[in-house]
Amino acid sequence: MSSTIDSLPPALAKIVQRFQRASEPKRRYEQLIWYGQKLKEFPLSDKIPENKVPGCVSQVYITANLHDDQVVFQGDSDSQLTKGLVGLLAEGLNGLTPTEIVQLTPDFIQETGLNVSLTPSRANGFYNIFKTMQKKALECKLDISN
Repeated sequence: MSSTIDSLPPALAKIVQRFQRASEPKRRYEQLIWYGQKLKEFPLSDKIPENKVPGCVSQVYITANLHDDQVVFQGDSDSQLTKGLVGLLAEGLNGLTPTEIVQLTPDFIQETGLNVSLTPSRANGFYNIFKTMQKKALECKLDISN
């Protein structure tokens, strides 16, 4: 499913629109950092290899839990901008079902304009974080059906 703003879940569509209103790259970076600051404190006990996002230059950790068939993500990174990407994705994906998350494609990043501001390694990190979140959402779904 390719994502135009209309086909995105409401929280993610709102984030995309927020970034579209920020015309300058500096403003987008400030917004990204703000999303990182909104993340809850990440438990040190969750900073384990199973929660580490592969393929990221920064240290990035993601956890996912299911509450009433809705996924709740938590995450952390040692880089402010990468932590912002985690925060953006957590805010946009929290509260969705595992199926809704797995059906999303990461092309909404183009709609935000962030893809032109991010370095190639950060853009790659975004995709790795997104794919890890999808994998963890799927694992939540599989845990229920077992």
